[in-house]
Amino acid sequence: MPDSLFLDGFFVALLHISRHNFPMHSEVTRITRDIAARSRTLRDQYRRDMDLMAAEPVHRSQLSCGNLAHGVASCGSDDKSVIKMMDSANIGIVTAYNDMLSAHAPYAGYPEKIKSALKAVGCTAQVAGAVPAMCDGVTQGQPGMELSLFSRDVIAQATAVSLSHQMFDAVLMLGICDKIVPGLVMGALQFGHLPTLFVPAGPMTSGLSNKEKVRVRQLYAEGKVDRAALLDAEMASYHSKGTCTFYGTANSNQMVLEAMGLQLPGSSFINPDTPLREALTAAAAEHVARIARTGRAPLPVADVIDERSFVNGIVALLASGGSTNLCIHLVAMARAAGLVITWSDFDALSKVTPLLAKIYPNGSADINHFQAAGGTGLLFGELIKAGLMHGDARVCFGGTLEASCVEPFLEKGELRWRPATEKSHDPEVVRSSDKPFASEGGIRLLEGNLGRSLIKSSAVAPERQAVTAPAVVISHQDELKMRFERGELDRDCVIVARFQGPSANGMPELHQLMPTLGVLQDRGYAVALVTDGRLSGASGKVPAAIHVTPEAASGGAIGRIQDGDIISLSVASGELAVRVDDATLMARPHPETPKAAGTVGRGLFQVSRASVTDAEHGACTLFAEPVIDANPEATQIHSAAYEHCAS
Repeated sequence: MPDSLFLDGFFVALLHISRHNFPMHSEVTRITRDIAARSRTLRDQYRRDMDLMAAEPVHRSQLSCGNLAHGVASCGSDDKSVIKMMDSANIGIVTAYNDMLSAHAPYAGYPEKIKSALKAVGCTAQVAGAVPAMCDGVTQGQPGMELSLFSRDVIAQATAVSLSHQMFDAVLMLGICDKIVPGLVMGALQFGHLPTLFVPAGPMTSGLSNKEKVRVRQLYAEGKVDRAALLDAEMASYHSKGTCTFYGTANSNQMVLEAMGLQLPGSSFINPDTPLREALTAAAAEHVARIARTGRAPLPVADVIDERSFVNGIVALLASGGSTNLCIHLVAMARAAGLVITWSDFDALSKVTPLLAKIYPNGSADINHFQAAGGTGLLFGELIKAGLMHGDARVCFGGTLEASCVEPFLEKGELRWRPATEKSHDPEVVRSSDKPFASEGGIRLLEGNLGRSLIKSSAVAPERQAVTAPAVVISHQDELKMRFERGELDRDCVIVARFQGPSANGMPELHQLMPTLGVLQDRGYAVALVTDGRLSGASGKVPAAIHVTPEAASGGAIGRIQDGDIISLSVASGELAVRVDDATLMARPHPETPKAAGTVGRGLFQVSRASVTDAEHGACTLFAEPVIDANPEATQIHSAAYEHCAS
């Protein structure tokens, strides 16, 4: 491979790079096969649906004259002439732009930049639609957070509405954060006959360090600094356009998208408003035109995304210590592609995937440091060499994942790619697979008489990964602060935050609990959190068993826990249990689910709360119960997952 590649030759060159044929890890192979086997019926139906849509000619050629006239009415005369010829690509843009959300503010000018790049190659683009994009950073601890998870499904539906006009030969998706990317992916996969690329905008430059920000938060929780000091710290951290620099859900989304081949290689973490970012945006537009349905080599997203893509996304998430939110979102995304993924898959992959990156909250570095240390090309290359990622998986820009372990750069103003570094520029941020930070990945499954849950183990010190202590039960976030201020929590304890699941109140993130719990931990107490709610991808050092399923609102045992019950949580044994015999526990009356207020729009989501699946099924409102195919080759550990999934 040459030292660098011009854009024009890049995609051709990728197709001719010889593969090393690294042997796959047997467990990764087994899990990939298990996913395919249990999903056979569902996946076959999905493929039939996509093939039916793909069999149609260029869709806008099927529109009536009146339909087409409406579709191009606002276009300039030049674009009208090109669109009605039917032989050049017309690209649909689905945007999550708003200027309240820092990560999405850069998208304001993207449609015009994309249109300009496409015009240069004889193609056109139209903004097909916009989707909501709420900021979880703004809504943390507020009533609006109860709409956050449901917004993902709304985004998926809005994406489908946007693409339903049948005007487009390919799609560019503009979205980055939390629920936005999963929703866009779900919508795109339902139009899998269309080639699709995601266009990132990148992270903000580094501001106040995440470690210092957390220190000030804890001081504020103790009453040692005032609100003005806290606000100064927060604004010094979140200070400009771009994603937040910690490794939360937004940046985890970008890691997963690239691992699944849905973005140009090396494009995830380039800062906004830089020449390289501008060049990558133009390159994405030009390339999607090359693979559009009107091109010589169309590449529909349904022909790219399969079980290998999702395994690659999960492994990249685990190896980098990414957000637990993706354990819900990837399940829902896979379902949109006709695939069934369980938490047992995450757990089994985590046991064989080493932790290769330390990014806050798993370490002190932010995402810009990760990029400087070698970025995605280095990480994916290490995982492919270790047989943990499918290097032969197809990617939406052509070729394979292995061939796309490259990094972009500018040379005399021209966009080029070169092979990604094979040696970390900072081993304290990214390491090789033979010298990992930990032998296992960042997320583990916990099971016991409370059901199934997940824990982000990578951010928790080894000595704190097992806690046995009396329960302190709360049913609302504000209760923790009140009990802390009354001095009731100066002891070993496990906070049980119940009625926070999708059926109860939409499953809000509970990140605002963590500064208080961090204070207690720093005072020397053994503390943990057990909840049927979610945590922010930025939540770290306090052990937290989250997404408890079944949730309290569905009759789960977490609803029967009482103050003083002994709770045991252990990463090593994979246990989450209350030390109460089953007969006694089940004999206790189950409390009523607190009624969700109808304010802040929550009343519009009553049907969602009533119909949503549990967290392990993706906390989703969009799909019917899947058909789970029997898999006689599955191991015992997976049999339990099948039973859980089928129930």
